[in-house]
Amino acid sequence: MAVVFEKPHALTDISQHYCPGCTHGIIHRLVAEVLDELGVEGRTVGIASVGCSVFAYRYFECDMVQAAHGRAPAVATGVKRSQPDSVVFTYQGDGDLAAIGTAETIHAATRGERITTIFVNNAIYGMTGGQMAPTSLMGQTTQTTPYGRTEQNQGFPLRVSEMLATIEGVAYLARVSVDTVKNIKETKKAIKAAFQCQLDGKGYSLVEILSTCPTNWGLSPVESLDWLRENMMPQYPLGTFKNK
Repeated sequence: MAVVFEKPHALTDISQHYCPGCTHGIIHRLVAEVLDELGVEGRTVGIASVGCSVFAYRYFECDMVQAAHGRAPAVATGVKRSQPDSVVFTYQGDGDLAAIGTAETIHAATRGERITTIFVNNAIYGMTGGQMAPTSLMGQTTQTTPYGRTEQNQGFPLRVSEMLATIEGVAYLARVSVDTVKNIKETKKAIKAAFQCQLDGKGYSLVEILSTCPTNWGLSPVESLDWLRENMMPQYPLGTFKNK
């Protein structure tokens, strides 16, 4: 009997810790599938961030390094420069990348580091209890914005992809989503293009992936997908921002 579907080799065979309805697991699988298809697992080094994805090092068969909060791009830079033939990626949430790690991200992009970032944007701090993140939406209720985010008190959401698109060291940049089968397929294409950009030595690449957080949003998994489409996509439109 022909095998038509199986677990990617680059994904470990253990249960993941994510909440029901969280889409981190989907994204992990897509990254693993790309590593398999490109045949680079044996020379890949992943950098796990701090946040819900802190245990990402348990889920990939490639070498993994745990970085301090926000410092994944700096660690990835060191790995890539010391081992230039390696394939290096960071896996980061919006609290990690867009808050404490903003400077590391921007300067890695400015230098055109030959690394790939998988940026998971669910508009909230997940692991630490649901505080407002830089990507939280206007009016969004969180643990630290119980009356909703306002222009006067918290300012406006940070659009990471639009900001990075202005930097010349960025070679590939896309925003995608995993809310539908169609968008999941598009997300895989973007992840593969980002890794290929690194393999071709073109510069820094990042894929921003709109994701759900049912637990901290206070919604069911199905309601979370609807909320993402109705609220996040207008603020964070999907598309390819840069492709050298």
